[in-house]
Amino acid sequence: MGAPVTLTAAAARCPALLIAAPASGQGKTTVTAALARLHARQGRRVQVFKCGPDFLDPHWLELASGAPVHQLDLWMTGEQDCVERLHAAAQQVDLILIEGVMGLFDGSPSAADLAQRFGIPVLAVVDASAMAGTFGALAFGLRHYRPGLPWAGVLANRVGSARHADMLRDGLRDAADWLGAMARVQPVGTAPGVGPKCGALLPERHLGLVAAHELPDRMERLDAAADALLETPLGAMDARALLRWAVDFPVPLPSDPVPPLLEGRTVAVAKDAAFCFVYAANVQTLRDLGAHVVFFSPLNDSELPDCDAVWLPGGYPELHTAQLAANTGMASSLRAHVQACKPVWAECGGMMALCDAITLADGSTAPFWGLIPGRVTMQQRLAALGPQELTIGQHTLRGHTFHYSTGDISAAVATRTRRPQDGSQAAPGAGEAVYRHRGIHASYFHAWFPSSPQAVAHLLGATAG
Repeated sequence: MGAPVTLTAAAARCPALLIAAPASGQGKTTVTAALARLHARQGRRVQVFKCGPDFLDPHWLELASGAPVHQLDLWMTGEQDCVERLHAAAQQVDLILIEGVMGLFDGSPSAADLAQRFGIPVLAVVDASAMAGTFGALAFGLRHYRPGLPWAGVLANRVGSARHADMLRDGLRDAADWLGAMARVQPVGTAPGVGPKCGALLPERHLGLVAAHELPDRMERLDAAADALLETPLGAMDARALLRWAVDFPVPLPSDPVPPLLEGRTVAVAKDAAFCFVYAANVQTLRDLGAHVVFFSPLNDSELPDCDAVWLPGGYPELHTAQLAANTGMASSLRAHVQACKPVWAECGGMMALCDAITLADGSTAPFWGLIPGRVTMQQRLAALGPQELTIGQHTLRGHTFHYSTGDISAAVATRTRRPQDGSQAAPGAGEAVYRHRGIHASYFHAWFPSSPQAVAHLLGATAG
């Protein structure tokens, strides 16, 4: 992944942890949120980041920390962006937390790559509910698999009893690795209608965690997790103790200014329970381009705000089909916008809602807006997952794809995304289709706008530059 970043005299110093695990589903988000909530309750300023693309975990992490959560990814967001965000945070907060993605060494780049690039100690979270002595072997492997990995220790999660915790701790090769054991934390109530794991502390549905704003007892859930963590050596650490994990974050190089390609234009951004997959950095990029950003709710508003372009981000339109279909005023307003050939950029769920209809997982069919010829069908399993990039003229947008539906869409395919490892040798038909219909560009591709503001401006009506 290249040489470590060179420090300068003006590097910013701050305690930091990267919370990782041997695999998904171990409890990284719960532990990260608990740690953030615990220190925020104690009056410390906490900045949480999410490693890799993710729209749902940040809902919980932002609620726990009380501060916006941004992505860090050495490929998608880029090293320069990571340096800028980490250095800025280190100057302003008392603790930086980074939630990893998948397993510690999964993906390219992985969470381990990020930890090594910046010297951030790794806190490994292991679901120990069904193990004893093997816990020690797993902790040893995570720590020593890659030479030079910065290391903080290991936290056993979902532990059954004090005796169980003793067995886990006794299995460690190095007693200093032990940062405690968290019992399985159950919410006081459940979250009806949010999926098969609704009894979990942070409930799940397809695509990931249920967004925090959907649960009325969300703060109680976070406080329960923080209280459980408080009983561990990790949770008992104060500001002085955290200094053992202080990191010097380097000064970023100057960035090129974003050209004002959307100066004087208004971009309307859909944002509600059906369209909630919005990176804060994407909105900031629109503003950096000179756009006036206004938000609207396709679920609740009767018409579009006065605007020059529309961004329909991803989300869960399949959970709100009846309300979307019933809002005929919004459908008519969108239709008028499209018929006027005004630009629309629609990502994943936004593209789905533009289609004629959707077949849901139970086999029933529901109408959508009918602004793109075609229909989508929900699947029981993931249809696509992974990093993608989209080239527009001389500019390339980086991002990712992650969806459970498939599309049978007859609109013209203007171009396709490709996986970064494919380069220019991508096979015909590889990647996600980018459909073009009147002023609409639509795809399953989720774009990280800061990676190419020029390409974003083109999708929203400006020239590629």
